[in-house]
Amino acid sequence: MKETKKIIGQGIDRIDGIMKITGKANYATDYPATNMAYAVLFKSTIAAGKITEIDTASAEKSPGVLKIITHENAPKLNEKGGLRGGALLQGPDVVFHGQHIGMVVAETFEQATAAAHLVQVKYQQDSAEKIDFEKLAKNPEMPKGKELADLVRGAGKTAMANAEVRVEHEYETPIEHHHPMEPHSTVALWEGENLILYNGSQIINGAQTAAAATLNLKPEQVRIVSPYIGGGFGSKGGQWANLVLAAVAAKMVNRPVKLALTRQQMFNSVGLRQRNIQKISLGATKDGILTTLAHETISHTAVDFEYIEPCGDCSKIMYEVPNSLISYRVVPMNLILPTYTRGPGKSTGSFALESAMDELAHELKIDPIALRIKNEPKKDPSNGKPWSSRTTVKCLEEGAKAFGWDKRKSTPGTNFAGDDLIGYGVACGTYPARQRESSAAIKLTRKAKVVYATVEIAASDLGTGTNTILAQTAADGLGIPVAQITIKLGDSDLPPAAGSVGSVGASSFANAVNDACNKITDELISKSGKQYFVRPTASAVMNAENITNFETQSTSKAPAEAEQYSAHSFNANFAEVRINKNTGMVKVTRFLAVTGAGKILNPKTARSQIIGGNIWGIGMALTEESVLDPRYGNFATRSFADYHVPANLDVGKLDAMFINEVDLIPNKMGVKGIGEVGIVGVAAAIANAVFNATGKRIRSLPITPDKLLPS
Repeated sequence: MKETKKIIGQGIDRIDGIMKITGKANYATDYPATNMAYAVLFKSTIAAGKITEIDTASAEKSPGVLKIITHENAPKLNEKGGLRGGALLQGPDVVFHGQHIGMVVAETFEQATAAAHLVQVKYQQDSAEKIDFEKLAKNPEMPKGKELADLVRGAGKTAMANAEVRVEHEYETPIEHHHPMEPHSTVALWEGENLILYNGSQIINGAQTAAAATLNLKPEQVRIVSPYIGGGFGSKGGQWANLVLAAVAAKMVNRPVKLALTRQQMFNSVGLRQRNIQKISLGATKDGILTTLAHETISHTAVDFEYIEPCGDCSKIMYEVPNSLISYRVVPMNLILPTYTRGPGKSTGSFALESAMDELAHELKIDPIALRIKNEPKKDPSNGKPWSSRTTVKCLEEGAKAFGWDKRKSTPGTNFAGDDLIGYGVACGTYPARQRESSAAIKLTRKAKVVYATVEIAASDLGTGTNTILAQTAADGLGIPVAQITIKLGDSDLPPAAGSVGSVGASSFANAVNDACNKITDELISKSGKQYFVRPTASAVMNAENITNFETQSTSKAPAEAEQYSAHSFNANFAEVRINKNTGMVKVTRFLAVTGAGKILNPKTARSQIIGGNIWGIGMALTEESVLDPRYGNFATRSFADYHVPANLDVGKLDAMFINEVDLIPNKMGVKGIGEVGIVGVAAAIANAVFNATGKRIRSLPITPDKLLPS
C-alpha cells in the first residue's frame, strides 16, 4: 500500500479562513433570534460602600424600556457557582469601582443605553476603602492559598551573605487588560426551563457548569454555543457575571436578550493582570555560577476573592541554583479580581528574572547567553524530576546564529546609527506542557467511494487555528484529504473536552481526535473480519467492505508516566531596538523568538501564535499600562485612545523559529503548547536591549520615553 504524505507538520491555510474574512463566521452576538431585546449594564461610581437608593423612575419611562434589574428585584443566584469576580446583583454592597449594580433591558441597544444614563444611585461610601496600592504594599499579607506558601530550597535567601557577587533590585509591572478584538458578549435564549447561551468561552464545559450552578440549574439544562471566539487571552477562560446576567434578563422579559460589554466596560468587568512588585536577589561566584536566587513578589487581589499571579514559576526551574526562595505577599484592594492573563506569572516573572540575569552578566562581564548556559540545570531544580526534554541551550545557540548576536557590542551606549542608539537583548522563557482529558467523536459517511468524516469535540477555537490542526490530525488518522473533513466544536452538546487555556488545548484536542481515529480504524478492521499485513486506513476499509456509515467516540488523557517527568516548552528571545537619543522613542526593529515545543502540528498557525505573543510582549515592554486613580479607585485609562496596544508601525521585523524536538513523554503525539510561551521573556529581552543601547536600566514597565531622557 502506497504511503500517503502526512498532513500534520504542513503549514496549510486555516480551513475556516474564508468564513472569517467573508463575515460568515458567527460570533456570540451574530446569532439571530426572533424578538431580540438588548441589555446594558450600569455600574457603581464608588469603590467601596453600600447602595442606599436606586431611583429608576425616569429610566422606566424612557422609550423602549422593558425591565430594569437591580439587587432589589434580581432572582436569588448561587454566588459560589464558579463565576469569577462576583457582581451578580445579589445585594447592595459595593466592593470595587465599576461593579455591576444593574441592567436596563430595552427594545434596542440605543434605548437601553440612554435609559441606563437616567438611573440615579445614592451610596453610603466606606471611608476605609482600599484603593492606593503604593500605601497598601507597605504592609502586605501572606496569601491564603497554600500553594503560594514560601518555597525554600537549601539555605534560601540567607545564602546571599556568602555570595561573591550580588545583584538585588526591584522590578515592577503594571496592571494590564486583555482587550480581545471581540469584547465579552452573550445572547441568552430560554426554551422552557432549558437555556442556550451563545457566548465566547475558552472552556466550553466549564462555562456550562458555572452558568448552571450559578442559576441553580442542572448542567444538562444549559447549552453553551461558541464555535468562534474573537480572542480572549485568558479573560474568557473563567466566565464572569455578564454571562449569567444575560440569562437573568432573558428570563425576566421572557424573550431572547443580547448583552455585549462596551470597550470601556471591559476595564472593570472581566478581570485584569495585576500589578506586581518583584524583588530579585541573585548571588553568584566570580566566574558566574549561581549560588542563591530569591524571587519575592508583592501584588494585590480583590477584597472578597483571592487570585495571585505566580510570578516565581520561571525562577523555580530556569537555572541550577542550590539555595533559593520563592515568596508571595498580597494586599486586598477594592478592585476587580485579577485573573489569568496570557502567560500568567511567567510573562511578568520572566521580566524580573531575566532582567536580573542580564544585570548579573553585565556585572561579571560575561556574555548574557554564556551566563545562562553556564547555569543550565540537568533536572528540574524545583522537584528533582528529570526533564522530558529541555531545549533552552539549543534555542539560545540556534537563535544567536540566526539573529547575529556576534554583532552585539558588549559596552552599552556604543552602537550608533545617526541619532539612533542600537541595542541587542536576550531573555529566556518557559511554560508547562500538559495534556488534559478530552473526548472526541468521529462519524464517517461514504458516498460513491468517497469517504467523508465529521469530527465532534466540545473544544474551542480562540482564533489560534484549532479547527485546522484537528482537520490535519483527522486527515492523517483516517487517510482522507482535509477537504473531506468537517470539524464541529464550540458546543457543550458535543463530547466534553479541555479548554483553550494554559496551553493545553492543542495537545488535549489533537490527542483526543488521533485516538478516536485509531479506535474507529480498529473497529472497522474488526468489523471486516479480515487480517491485514499492512494496517489499512479507515477510508480503505469503508470502501473495501461497502460500509456506508460508521461512528465511534473515545476519551484521551495523558500517559501515566508523564507525571514522573517535568515537561515544558522553552524559548529564547532576541531583540534589536533603536532609540532616538533626542526623543527617547523606542522601536523594536527586529525580534526573533526561538521555541522548543515538541511536534509542531501546523508551522503556519504556530508561527502566528508565537508572533502574536511577541507583539503582546512588545506592548508589555513599551506601551501597555492601566492607570488606576488612587483617589477614587477607577481607571484613568478607559479606551484604546489611552491604553496603548502596539500597532503596525510600532513593530519591526518579527520572526519565529522552532527547534526540531521529539518528546513523546507528555503525550503520545509529542505536542506541547505554544499559546503562552510566546510572550514569556519578551519584555525582558527588550528591556535588556534598551540597556545595551543606552546604558540605562529600566526596571519599571512600560519603558516610555520619559524614563530614557535626561531628568
